[in-house]
Amino acid sequence: MPRTEKLERVAELKRRIEGSAALLLAEYRGLTVSDITELRRTLREADANLTVVKNTLMQRAAAEAGLELTELLSGPSAVAFVDGDAVSAAKKIKAATKQFPTLVLKGGYMEGQVLSADDANRLADLESREVMLSKIAGLLKGEIARAAATLISAQSRFLSLLEAHKATLPGEPEAGMAEAEAPEAEQAADPTNDDGKE
Repeated sequence: MPRTEKLERVAELKRRIEGSAALLLAEYRGLTVSDITELRRTLREADANLTVVKNTLMQRAAAEAGLELTELLSGPSAVAFVDGDAVSAAKKIKAATKQFPTLVLKGGYMEGQVLSADDANRLADLESREVMLSKIAGLLKGEIARAAATLISAQSRFLSLLEAHKATLPGEPEAGMAEAEAPEAEQAADPTNDDGKE
């Protein structure tokens, strides 16, 4: 490959590394062109693009992007540039290893961390982002329902206590009697009242 072409390829790989949410590296020894094409199609469903790379060019591009992937770049390497959910992409590769036993998930890079082969396989064992978000939403819904029930219960207890306290207060005079007694008291106290004259 001419030097100019190599430089362009390194620049393109660096751009793809920097634009990806995660990278997953696999060794594809023993896979045919049609096997790799099928794997590419499968990974596109997980919003990831599989590219067969030369290790030296990928090492150079990774170094320029600030990554150290040398340990993962041995043997024939293919890189899945993940734009979507890394868990879904890792699941697709792990499922493909059952179909293609010579395919090996070597590791990856995600959120500033280089992943070993074990890390990448553990990633594949996680539930997908959608499932985790759904579970979190279910937990939050349950907590909100419990909080609402607690508030309603507290309000009900408060109202019961208020009613109980109201029952212990002395009774208030009826409004009609209080108004009737007031004029009689005023007449008795008034010295100019002529009703008492003979």
